[in-house]
Amino acid sequence: MLIWLPRVAALADAAAAPAAWLRIDDGVVVDSGQDDGWVADWEKQGDDGPDDRLIALAPAADVPLRWFHYPDAAPAQAAAAARIDALKASLGDAAGLHVVAGQPTEMGQAVPVAVTTHAAMTGWTGWLAARGLTAAAIIPAAAALPPPEADSLWSAELGGERIIRSADRAWASDPELDPLIAGNHDVAPLDAEAMREALLLTLAAPPLDLLSGAWKPKRRWAVDPAMLRLAKRLAIALVAVSVAIPIVYALRLTADTSRADDAVVAMATRAGVTASDASAAETEIDRRLATAGGGPLAFSVPASALYDAMRDAPGVSLKNLSHRTDGTLTTTLAAPRVDDINQVLLALQARGYRITAQPMAGAGGQQMAHVTIRAVP
Repeated sequence: MLIWLPRVAALADAAAAPAAWLRIDDGVVVDSGQDDGWVADWEKQGDDGPDDRLIALAPAADVPLRWFHYPDAAPAQAAAAARIDALKASLGDAAGLHVVAGQPTEMGQAVPVAVTTHAAMTGWTGWLAARGLTAAAIIPAAAALPPPEADSLWSAELGGERIIRSADRAWASDPELDPLIAGNHDVAPLDAEAMREALLLTLAAPPLDLLSGAWKPKRRWAVDPAMLRLAKRLAIALVAVSVAIPIVYALRLTADTSRADDAVVAMATRAGVTASDASAAETEIDRRLATAGGGPLAFSVPASALYDAMRDAPGVSLKNLSHRTDGTLTTTLAAPRVDDINQVLLALQARGYRITAQPMAGAGGQQMAHVTIRAVP
């Protein structure tokens, strides 16, 4: 949608006045008018997608254009220099002026510069806001006129305004000033069809945008409802999976434990042990092994653990060793240092045995300890 902004002097009277507008679809003007028809047209088309944009044209009476030429300057340097030169040539307080320079694409190209005021920008943005509109760009209307032939000027009607374009300037026509500026050069009217084509090209690739600098719209982050719904679904799925994993793991563990208990009861039954569960079967088997002098209460179980622990402490020697039927192993250990004996005791504790130790005085500087080892971890 293309809409013409009113002149600054007419902003107060233009509050309720209709505006000139065009509706462009795929490079073709599909509708136009100078009434309030654009309101319904924009509301109907405004939700189609990101390609729907509102472009505003600022009147040439308030935004004259000038083209500066710097043949040997790079594009960025040329734009900066053009902005400075335009500001120097402008009347009024520099703080109140809004100067915008275009960016040439190649070295040597002319740089368009628009000069208006911050007051005008305030009035136009307020005029749009009062209608619930936000412009994607504000382009000077004078920028739409193509450059004329050498030694000639164009004149064209655009949005109810007559604009004059020379090789290096574009301004709103003034019957008294036009002859003075044109001099002996011809002012030729630009064909309406050519003007329309030039306007469409300008909209496709704007040479400059007044919504820059202090008037550049601040970036707003918008939440896509579809993405928000997807994020909610993913969060719900993540929570469900997070809860399901430990539940499945617990169910599998319970099932595996139940199968293992059934296997123990079955083995105990084959061994002649009658038990209601695995724990009872294990208790009965341990009792029978203790009676027979075997199982974890047998001498070989704690004794082998003791010998393995002494293997890593070569300085420790065994003075005596005894075993009781309850699985308790009693021994006396001797070593040059207490730390060597402690190393053996810590190794036994690491295997899960219960250890008690009483230091004893040894002969010849030996350190001794009376140690009791519970055979059942």
